[in-house]
Amino acid sequence: MHDLSFYKNKRVFITGHTGFKGSWLCKILSIAGAKVTGYSLMPSTSPSLYELAKIDKGINSVIGDIRDKKNLEKAFEKAAPEIVFHLAAQPLVRESYKDPAYTYETNVMGTINVLECIRKSETVKSFVNVTTDKVYKNNEWIWGYRENEPLDGFDPYSNSKSCSEIITHSYKSSFLAEKNIAVSTARAGNVIGGGDFSADRIIPDCIKAVSKNEKIVVRNPYSTRPYQHVLEPLFAYLLIAREQYKDNIKSGWYNVGPDECDCLTTGELVDIFCRKWGKAKWENISDGGPHEANFLKLDCSKIKHDLKWRPNWHIDKAIEKTIEWTKVYLQNEDICVEMNKEIKDFMEMNQ
Repeated sequence: MHDLSFYKNKRVFITGHTGFKGSWLCKILSIAGAKVTGYSLMPSTSPSLYELAKIDKGINSVIGDIRDKKNLEKAFEKAAPEIVFHLAAQPLVRESYKDPAYTYETNVMGTINVLECIRKSETVKSFVNVTTDKVYKNNEWIWGYRENEPLDGFDPYSNSKSCSEIITHSYKSSFLAEKNIAVSTARAGNVIGGGDFSADRIIPDCIKAVSKNEKIVVRNPYSTRPYQHVLEPLFAYLLIAREQYKDNIKSGWYNVGPDECDCLTTGELVDIFCRKWGKAKWENISDGGPHEANFLKLDCSKIKHDLKWRPNWHIDKAIEKTIEWTKVYLQNEDICVEMNKEIKDFMEMNQ
């Protein structure tokens, strides 16, 4: 499942390569020997995993706005990719309430710009649009959503990603199928891992607090989410892109989430973090923020059946690895060595 030999010398184009997930994906593909071109804005956080891990040293990095169609086309034509991963997005629910227009411009028109590049391409064979588990119309069900459920995200971020899905479906039917370009979307749950410095994410909030010897503030400890280590969905995206490259019938819409046991409340997640970190405590302080789903879970039967995918690390291991990375960072040790080690550990679990 985690064989990377397919990607050796493959030309791969990644949007959003300076982000948390994008940086880890670039690192994996660099290890695989792929010829990677990344297109993204500068990192949105300081510090950033992209800079700490020196991602730009192993790939061709193009700094640009996904909304800038001409600049994107220029980078795309030069790269002449065979495989495209679209990760660029405004990814935060709360930020989408503050600036909904920017969120839609980035997540909707950005997707259209990427699809236009693919539509005009003579080299692309496989495209994966990375969206989110929040694309579904949320009915607060206790069971997991399946890929055939209605798409209708509530907040501007979630809704813009629902739109991105629908647009991708249209381009696939209208233009890309006749060119035999394999197209999939991947709907992943909440990810954790070393190097996430984003605002309004629970594990980064935990790390910021404990590094200052402060109590962790949890604003909604009873919301249930599917939590997984960042390497889980990334290797799933790589699997989807590889399998549909080989056989277009494998393309489609895929949920990518953890097993049932790793769908936890935020409070339960923080309890595990505190236990693993040692001498950490948290408190429940609601800040009266905007609407967010209380219960959200994915049914991942399709990817497990069709592509023989399965999760590697349960939540305890995911948090352990996140803490390992964090302590390497706090002690000013080699981030690249730690990332390489974690990727190696992850791959070896299924050999």
